[in-house]
Amino acid sequence: MLPPQPSPVSFEHLPDGLGIGVATPRLTWTLPSGAGRQEAYELELRRGGTTHRTGRVDSADHLLAPWPGEPLTSRERAAVRVRVWTPGADEPSAWSEPSAVEAGLLAPADWLAVPVGAGWDEDPEAQRRPARVRRDFRLDRTVAHARLYVTAHGLYEVEINGRRVGDEILAPGWTVYPHRLRYRTHDVTGHLTEGANTVGAWLADGWYRGKYGFDGGTRNIYGTDQSLLAQLEVTYDDGSTLVIATDATWSAAPGPLLTSGLYEGETFDARLHDPDWCTAHRTDPVEWTPVRTGSRDPGTLVAPLGPPVRCTEEITPVAVTPAGEGRYLLDFGQNLVGRLRVTVDGPAGTTITLRHAEVLQDGELATRPLREAYSTDTLVLSGRGPLTWEPRFTLHGFRHAEVTGWPGELTADRVTARVYHTDMRRTGWFECSDPLVNRLHENVVWSMRGNFVDLPTDCPQRDERLGWTGDIQVFAPTASYLYDCVGMLDSWLTDVGLEQFPDGTVPWYVPVIPGEPMWTPIHPGAAWGDVATLTPWTLFRRFGDRELLRRHYPMAKAWVDLVERLAGPTRLWDTGFQLGDWLDPAAPPDDPAAGRTDRHLVATAYFAHSARHLALAAAELAYGADAARYAALADEVADAFRRRYVLPSGRMTGDSATAYALALAFGLLTPQQRGPAGDRLAALVLADDARVSTGFVGTPLICDALTDTGHLDVAYRLLTQTECPSWLYTVTMGATTIWERWDSMRPDGTLNPGGMTSFNHYALGAVADWLHRVVGGITATAPGYRHIAFRPRPGGGISWARTRHETPYGTASLSWELTATGVTARITVPEGCTATAELPGCAAVDLEPGEHVLHTADLTAEAA
Repeated sequence: MLPPQPSPVSFEHLPDGLGIGVATPRLTWTLPSGAGRQEAYELELRRGGTTHRTGRVDSADHLLAPWPGEPLTSRERAAVRVRVWTPGADEPSAWSEPSAVEAGLLAPADWLAVPVGAGWDEDPEAQRRPARVRRDFRLDRTVAHARLYVTAHGLYEVEINGRRVGDEILAPGWTVYPHRLRYRTHDVTGHLTEGANTVGAWLADGWYRGKYGFDGGTRNIYGTDQSLLAQLEVTYDDGSTLVIATDATWSAAPGPLLTSGLYEGETFDARLHDPDWCTAHRTDPVEWTPVRTGSRDPGTLVAPLGPPVRCTEEITPVAVTPAGEGRYLLDFGQNLVGRLRVTVDGPAGTTITLRHAEVLQDGELATRPLREAYSTDTLVLSGRGPLTWEPRFTLHGFRHAEVTGWPGELTADRVTARVYHTDMRRTGWFECSDPLVNRLHENVVWSMRGNFVDLPTDCPQRDERLGWTGDIQVFAPTASYLYDCVGMLDSWLTDVGLEQFPDGTVPWYVPVIPGEPMWTPIHPGAAWGDVATLTPWTLFRRFGDRELLRRHYPMAKAWVDLVERLAGPTRLWDTGFQLGDWLDPAAPPDDPAAGRTDRHLVATAYFAHSARHLALAAAELAYGADAARYAALADEVADAFRRRYVLPSGRMTGDSATAYALALAFGLLTPQQRGPAGDRLAALVLADDARVSTGFVGTPLICDALTDTGHLDVAYRLLTQTECPSWLYTVTMGATTIWERWDSMRPDGTLNPGGMTSFNHYALGAVADWLHRVVGGITATAPGYRHIAFRPRPGGGISWARTRHETPYGTASLSWELTATGVTARITVPEGCTATAELPGCAAVDLEPGEHVLHTADLTAEAA
């Protein structure tokens, strides 16, 4: 009997292999339970009626292994399977189940389609009514298979013969459109029928030409057209093909969407909608007119690197409160990102209005924090019977909703909140004996979900929702534990590189759009620009993708070289505009950058940290000269930092918690200075009764700085504080997501008076990375978790914790509990990995793959 089979292979970082944009996709598989490790593997590639086997490949690697044959060509399909040799087995394992891969359109010449949209004149400065486009065609024989390659200037949803294609929303997502516009490949074989067929699409403005950004927003950021670009390729059973591409033969008409905007919401008039508009038997009376064709460089069309935005959960309201005359207030019990789906019946012309907000103020929706994101959806009934409806091209951040104009009684079963975000695979879990800490962790998860909507945004509810570089820089370690977000972030980092200035400046947010005077002209800023060096490194360490590190290395190098020029021979970055420790709780509501920590101390610390990580990346990539140069530069900057900001005693000239956290966490102090600096940091925290005194920069670092200098007890006191400002203060105030400000809602229930306050903002939730590594006890000590340290450090009255992470190699888990005789830990080491376990007061022990139960009473005590 053959040993058990490995998992089916996966391709790159994609959920499936359909429409892949890489001619030689890398392959990953996990080993069967009990395999221990891999000594060798063999890949089988079936393509075009031929089979190719690699033969035995002596290698322990099963993460992102090289493609086993000639590159794929456009549209080519193949099947791949693997078998492995493991220690002690006389024969290889059984073959894995085959995995299918199919290339998308890999060459610009593959594209025949051109953008098509409304042919009528429009006012480019007005809110324009969205169009629909369609094309009739006939199929005169049996279809073997069919593919739709599709994208848009704006947003789209495609139908074929009245049936929706795909289930993603806000397609094609938001990229730096002039350089990269994603297309997606759909298998539409089952949508087609012999004889008459119709393909059509709903269109909307989206990020492309909708009003977006600060101060009322800017229209037409990327263009004035609203266009579909689609190519339907049909292969008959005799091998012949038919291509239906968007061109001048298509038609357009205004649709039943009267208005649609990402901030504004959507208005749908059901009286104007024929459900059969995209079928051969339609009856719609609307006049369809020829489309206007546009142009698009097909060289800018790219396949996705990660999953799309989809509905991942549905939530019914926990309370429906009548407020008189057809008005109701709804509470969904959870701050979320999505939209409402309603089922309703009423007379023609009945108008139902849906408004959204994150919190209530005096029993009504608190809409001031939304600024000019009106978040209002409107449905006009047709009178033709019950209708189930939700908006198509908008999203809202909300826990509460107001429904007005509802005919009759609104009950909870008639309305559902549908949760939307990039459909990443969940990979990380944490829970412990403290229910408040558990709720905090859930809040972090929900804030990540709400802000990973095609790109990592800062907030999902107000007139912003931008890809702020500093926010994800501090949150990436947490994000990459909770979800398989590497494909999505790789794509976004590609856009960061495209938006980087020739001098190396990294914008505050990507994609770049017109901003407030504070953000334009764009200038370099510490912590935000350092996303170029630190986030690719984080992703490499968590997912083991060295080629990702290589692709983004030029961006990282350009950033560090820029800061080196700005600092000059002093090696101190002490000039220019900086945000410092943004949103320090001591900063006034109208000046979030005016915190307690010297902004240029922050900038110089980050300069040293980025130079160090650039050196590490260069070493990983075997760029020996760069590794030596940037390691020396990091040493020089650290030395300059100490001379300017650190006293010989280890005390700092800027006596703030963030200053000490930076110096300690970034390794900027001498061994002799670390102890006194850690003591001073602990004293500052205790002097403030363990209330948080840090902002975006200090918060992700402070618990580690305390832990690593022997003040674990103080870190736990900081974690478990419930007075404002603190992480658990927000929980005691009923928060179900992470807030932008520590006091977004004040203890008396009033909202922070600042013009910038959000109740869904993941940055301050970066403490979850400390929960995973220190409380939970799982740390990656080699890229991709190939080696793992299991080192829980109990404290804070927490008596047990359970942590689990789906590494690229399989499940790693640690469950520990305090017992009368010590600590008991149950550990799972993934197949193909090695590990060490270190329980409190005990020496480290080496672990092989598999299940382990350890108890401190049975282990050797640590050497003094």
